[in-house]
Amino acid sequence: MTETDIPAVSAVRVSGWKAAYAGMIPQSYLDGMTVEADTALRRRQFPGSRGRMTDLVGVDSRDEVVGWACLGPDRDTGGREPATGELYALYVHPSLTGSGIGRTLLGAVHAHAGNQGLDSMLLWVLRDNVTARRFYERAGYASDGAVQSDDYDGLSVTEVRYHRALDRITQRPPVPR
Repeated sequence: MTETDIPAVSAVRVSGWKAAYAGMIPQSYLDGMTVEADTALRRRQFPGSRGRMTDLVGVDSRDEVVGWACLGPDRDTGGREPATGELYALYVHPSLTGSGIGRTLLGAVHAHAGNQGLDSMLLWVLRDNVTARRFYERAGYASDGAVQSDDYDGLSVTEVRYHRALDRITQRPPVPR
């Protein structure tokens, strides 16, 4: 991902949240999300995240951003277990859900993680997000029993942790943008 991708990544993220989490996250929270605010936040965070996190973007035939994934060290151990990485985010433009972009991005995440010497990946997903849970389960992830909750406009929302071992075959790394 380049700095010029940030507005498009924010558009994918915000539209992804509003589509995927309707009925799970309070509508007041979703209504308060804007592409402009998300873009401003990402612009402030971008310089400091280089080398610590990896952002991958999926682009269409016109070179427009249609998906985004972000990965880095496992936050549960504070990076003390360097062989485990974490998928922080994976979003595809809602109009393209089911088109294979998410699978392609997740494959790129796994290839990048494997080439960084990681043995496994974990991620957190909303307990009630059945669609996402099925997606990750089809990709080889399984819930490991850990749960956490976050507060969104006064509503406690539960997330479950998923874990997956990575193949030890070194793959060609994705071309970061």
